[in-house]
Amino acid sequence: MSLAIFVTGLTMGLGLIVAIGAQNAFVLRQGLRGQHVFAVCLTCALSDAMLILLGVTSFGRIAAWLPWIDPVMRYGGAAFLIAYGARSLHSALGPAGALIVTEGSRPAPLGPTLLTCLAFTWLNPHVWLDTVVLLGTISTRFPGQQAAFAAGAMSGSVLFFFALGYAARWLRPVFARPSAWRVLEGLIALVMWAIALKLIRGA
Repeated sequence: MSLAIFVTGLTMGLGLIVAIGAQNAFVLRQGLRGQHVFAVCLTCALSDAMLILLGVTSFGRIAAWLPWIDPVMRYGGAAFLIAYGARSLHSALGPAGALIVTEGSRPAPLGPTLLTCLAFTWLNPHVWLDTVVLLGTISTRFPGQQAAFAAGAMSGSVLFFFALGYAARWLRPVFARPSAWRVLEGLIALVMWAIALKLIRGA
């Protein structure tokens, strides 16, 4: 396994998943409340691993059958990331939001919580775009080394979700300040644009 390609998959996976969206906001909220944190993090990580595997193993075959789909997906993905970065930058420069955490709320049952988590993952088109399309497209840059890239991307997912879920309590005082959200959104914008540039240069 190539360490360099593993690290590339790790950084690409982290770069895509770090963007605050419905799935990550749900994990962060569960972590702040201390409710079913392990189960929620594991569900998100395993779901991402399945989608990454689908993208890495199947996208290359589809691209071989339809040669035009690789540049279309690559440039389309770059356009999406540029737009997503612009949205994050707009959030950073505008009024900052905050996640609502209800004090003393009764924990929801595990079953409904996991169903909600699965819905945020499998019914979210952004998750499919990030894992199957974008990571699948990027993996075609490493013929014969897709396994290392996929392993890195999956590791990034595991690290991110468990770090987000379990570090949430310590981050609570930080994210009570609007300035923290502005900084985070600004960093997200830079990451999205950097990944878009890599996709464009991969032509």
